Amino acid sequence: MSKYKKFALPLIILLAILVVVFTGKAFSTKTAAAKDNRTEVVFWHEMGGPAEKSLMKVVDGFNKSQTKYRVVPKYQGSYDAAIQKILQTHGTSTSPAVFQAFDISAAQMMHSKFTTPVQKFIDADNFDVSKISPVARSFYSDKGKQQAMPFNTSQTVLYYNASLLEKYGITPPPVSPTYSDITRVAKEIYEKSNHQVKGMTVQIYGWLLEQAMANAGVSLTNNNDGHTGIPTKATINNKAAKEFFEWIRENQKNGDFISYGSGAMAGTNQTTSFLNGKLGIYMQSSASMSQLNKKNKNKLGITYFPHPDGQKANGVAIGGAALWISNDKPKDVQQGAFEFIKYSLKPEVQAQWQKDTGYLALNKDSQQTKILKDLYKKHPEARVPSQQLQEAVPNNFNSGILMEGMQKTRQIEQFAMESIYNGGDIVKALKDADKKIDENLTTTNRANGYH
Repeated sequence: MSKYKKFALPLIILLAILVVVFTGKAFSTKTAAAKDNRTEVVFWHEMGGPAEKSLMKVVDGFNKSQTKYRVVPKYQGSYDAAIQKILQTHGTSTSPAVFQAFDISAAQMMHSKFTTPVQKFIDADNFDVSKISPVARSFYSDKGKQQAMPFNTSQTVLYYNASLLEKYGITPPPVSPTYSDITRVAKEIYEKSNHQVKGMTVQIYGWLLEQAMANAGVSLTNNNDGHTGIPTKATINNKAAKEFFEWIRENQKNGDFISYGSGAMAGTNQTTSFLNGKLGIYMQSSASMSQLNKKNKNKLGITYFPHPDGQKANGVAIGGAALWISNDKPKDVQQGAFEFIKYSLKPEVQAQWQKDTGYLALNKDSQQTKILKDLYKKHPEARVPSQQLQEAVPNNFNSGILMEGMQKTRQIEQFAMESIYNGGDIVKALKDADKKIDENLTTTNRANGYH
């Protein structure tokens, strides 16, 4: 027998065994699924990395909590990519029953008519939504009717290096600071560190400009940011935006301000500088808190997003995404989607979600769970973003911007910010931004048939 024949026979036997084993497993799995007889609910999401593992906990918890439905999660990549897939597959067998869509796509999803408003299920089920954050809910509502349910929710907050402040004997900013409060701290950090530590930064990111306007109680567009009609005109050239940029320019002149530019790398660089003790203050999503607590050798301080001097904070809008129910699926599948949404809002589920990811627990009863009490005991600052969300009273200015074409608007905002950061005239940059957003609105509204 040749050496090849000598090895061929055992190899064939091994392959035959593997075929039997895997075929048997596949048959066993199919049989179990058939016996299971659950209604399948396909769930498209955009959670990657550690957040996806946390999301799988929620899905597994729901599937184990009952025997009628089985949620099948499927990762779809980035928020932008997922939206296109949702719009392109609607009405086909491959579309999802429930899907995650990010905040700035809310208007697009509402206008698509591809979803069943969750209000329909809320009313039929007599589901009490009063314990779910009203500011978070208001972003995804239309004329008082809930279109989708907020899920992974964040707030913009201000982070500061508490250890650095203690080192230099600097009084921390108050919980709800004014621009002047932050300027004082940033300037002291810069001066008392002998210019070795920059006091503050504000990333070139349209979301932060939008939050500054929301907290000052003004809108980015007419028709109350789209809450009382389709936006047709931009209103960025306003008093609040000017004050925001004048505040940044004041700190630039003081020398305590540093710009890391725009984009993902800017976000990474400012976080790295903050963790390394080279930056004292920056503003970012509350969802960053989980990362900062894991990698920070310094004590972390958190306050609310700052507001203009001489007026009360109006509250900022949420970030993140919501869960929507597709209207191209049978009634029982849509009901299963709503049951999953209800489960995701349970106090304990929301509490664990906040602890694992940094996204905020939306059910106010979550604050009383042992999960969050233990978290706040270890990290007292982790309570601040939730307090900011709870204290805000929803209105047209802090309930998000319901406007299609927000991705393009963010690019225009970024261009204006870059111009101002580089010394350009503030009013001119804002007027130019208004003009470009107006042009984009006109094009978008015509394409959608709005007049």
